[in-house]
Amino acid sequence: MRERSAEPGSHGAAPPPGPGNEARGAQKTFRALLTLPAAAGETEQEPMPPEDPASPVRGGIFWSRALEERVPPGFSPEQAASWLEAARAARIVSLERGGCGRSSNRLARLSDGSRACVRYGINPEQIQGEALSYQLAGLLGIQQRLPPLVLSLVLARGKQWGPVRDELRGSHWAEGAVVSLTQWVDNLTDVVAPAPWRSEAASGRRLQPLAAGELGGLSQAQLVELVQWSDLILFDYLTANFDRLVSNLFSLQWDPRVMHRATSNLHRAPNGGLVFIDNEAGLVHGYRLLSMWDKYNEPLLRSVCIFREATAQRVRELHRLQNAASELLRLYRTREPLSEQLGFLSEQQAQLLQGRIDFVHRHILHCKAKAASL
Repeated sequence: MRERSAEPGSHGAAPPPGPGNEARGAQKTFRALLTLPAAAGETEQEPMPPEDPASPVRGGIFWSRALEERVPPGFSPEQAASWLEAARAARIVSLERGGCGRSSNRLARLSDGSRACVRYGINPEQIQGEALSYQLAGLLGIQQRLPPLVLSLVLARGKQWGPVRDELRGSHWAEGAVVSLTQWVDNLTDVVAPAPWRSEAASGRRLQPLAAGELGGLSQAQLVELVQWSDLILFDYLTANFDRLVSNLFSLQWDPRVMHRATSNLHRAPNGGLVFIDNEAGLVHGYRLLSMWDKYNEPLLRSVCIFREATAQRVRELHRLQNAASELLRLYRTREPLSEQLGFLSEQQAQLLQGRIDFVHRHILHCKAKAASL
């Protein structure tokens, strides 16, 4: 997997985001969300009008079911579970430089013949952010777009890392460090931002909302890609990830052609599906740098007014129950055996996550009201 990893940023306290922190509701498991009645003050979702089979959008703000069915599959839950189990049991038999981002990272060959990118964070919050971003993607129902990820404890005399003891000496990795392993994917290609963002940002114009009326003339392949981009931009806003399209927007100040170049940490699989790689800037590192990067992340979110209905529903329920952090913690502890080694979000970071969930929910309601008024 060919990867790049930029490290722009500056230090400073992260102020609360635009959305305010709302009162927390009952803490209920996410598995039961879809069966619960609406909370006080919030109405049930209105029934959708009959779907026009010729339209790529239904209800004014949701991608059509027919279009969603054409989105290339990503990493299925069964495939991911199988790889995660194998990666945890496998021994690392070789480590190579190159192909996995920063010079501190390595491309590993496992004893079962598969390969994985091994990321060693400049500081632990980067590995923590990557692991939590992967689990948040599961909470949002978009994990199939991210390569499966496991954590591993680097022990030179341990069963998993013993075969590469000599390579570890030259890596300058600390003994006992927690690293992440993500599944390697062959034949990935670069991705350039679609026209709605590429043309407006490159011309210096304010990003305009991508709405149903803006889709005329786009091919089915372009629409299928936009379905995936709508999830990506929503995901990167929630995690405050500045190391993808945001880094391109930042670079416009000295490179007016940057929006016509490859988007950082985003690739296309051979079947055409997008792959969201290297999410270590999310949640922990990104939340610390909100004051610098939200002036790019927030306009990007506002530039999307069409969503996958399933993603919007997950956001709606996490907003209604005010339990995004507790559900993320439950998933993290359940699915990642080394979760205790890295720890979880601080209370402030947990509040920031919920605040961003609430902000996305309000944005979706705004898009819905705007579509209804047309």
